[in-house]
Amino acid sequence: MQDHLDELESKTIYILREAYNRIKPLGMLWSIGKDSTALLWCIRKAFYGRVPFPMIQLDTGMEEDEVYAFRDQLVKDWGFELKIEQCPPEEQMDQTLPPATRAAARKTEGLKNLLAREKYKGVIVGIRRDEQSMRAKERVFSPRRFDGTWDYKDQPAEFWDQYKTDFPEDTHVRIHPILHWREIDIWRYTQRENIPIVPLYLARNGMRFRSLGEKNITFPIKSNASTIEEIIAELETTKTSERAGRSMDSETEDSFERLRQSGYM
Repeated sequence: MQDHLDELESKTIYILREAYNRIKPLGMLWSIGKDSTALLWCIRKAFYGRVPFPMIQLDTGMEEDEVYAFRDQLVKDWGFELKIEQCPPEEQMDQTLPPATRAAARKTEGLKNLLAREKYKGVIVGIRRDEQSMRAKERVFSPRRFDGTWDYKDQPAEFWDQYKTDFPEDTHVRIHPILHWREIDIWRYTQRENIPIVPLYLARNGMRFRSLGEKNITFPIKSNASTIEEIIAELETTKTSERAGRSMDSETEDSFERLRQSGYM
């Protein structure tokens, strides 16, 4: 009998294979964090050790040093294709956005530039519904215009794992294979599968990163969880939000919604 993690993995692999079979060209955004790295692991399982489409990092130059070191080591160890898209500078962003949200918007514009140049029809993204209320409105196969705009009120129905994959030419599709996972599922799966992680997730001197992002807008939280087992135990009791260290989320009520509607991941 399948356990919970096997069921999650099986559904993710089904979504990945469906996307690969039906949508081309295809690429995946790899943030180098726990979610997208667990998803990358599932891709290697789905395609028998291969990664049959490029991984793409939207790089602002503001990641922590440990993130870049982990990126380079994993590319070497797992041997997949990585494309690095340099994001536009902050002064080119919408100046009506609050400061941290404006910094985060750089990745949105980097993705728009990538789509305009490479014409990816499908973009795989490692987001989960439980992360944030706007992400809870997502579909597994979510159509966007090529400028990235997203109408969350006009999305296809998805019943019984039946997904719409045929969309007009002027759209691209965001594919979310781990939308149904929870944060604690990611950590239990990472522990079971022995998936590498960025060391910043583990506590040092009473602090750790629960969510990784640019170093100017993401900060560690108080924690003594220095192993994955201790992280899981912490998550079983904590009432602190996963994005508590993201300064963008505490700016204005609609900051995240404005970013998501304009194409943020």
